Amino acid sequence: MRLIGLAGWSGAGKTTLMTRLIPELAGRGVSVSTLKHAHHAFDIDRPGKDSYEHRSAGARQVLVASANRWALMTELRGAPEPPLSALLRKLDPVDLVIVEGFKRDAHPKLEVHRAANGKPWLHPDDPFIAAIAADVAPPAGRLPHAHLDDIAAIAGLILAHAQPLESFLAHG
Repeated sequence: MRLIGLAGWSGAGKTTLMTRLIPELAGRGVSVSTLKHAHHAFDIDRPGKDSYEHRSAGARQVLVASANRWALMTELRGAPEPPLSALLRKLDPVDLVIVEGFKRDAHPKLEVHRAANGKPWLHPDDPFIAAIAADVAPPAGRLPHAHLDDIAAIAGLILAHAQPLESFLAHG
């Protein structure tokens, strides 16, 4: 398993890029899993559903399963948010894990930058950013980069700069 992240400010296009990258990588024979950091208030369940009622009643974990998928929800109930390394250990083996969010963690990343956001570049202050996908040329040109619309080139950057998961877990 190899690991890379997509890092960028909100509105830069990380999720859109992810949805375009996954089919490109799959078409190259690469199996992909994703790990997305969400805001603290997210929920994948709805009031009135049995699984929601189980959690509301105090269950620490609720596993929902069907013939098509299964999902395990874990309530932290005041415990600290698990670090990225602990979450990565919960994934089944694949060729590549792409992390969206966790931009302050020490894993290899591709910066996603959109000029219209008006936000500063991340790579000058993050030594773990290995490449850039942007709608404008990055300053200084010290990192490999591709245009946000060049999905094939970005997939190439992802594959070139993803690192073995074990090396991150050894330090995380």
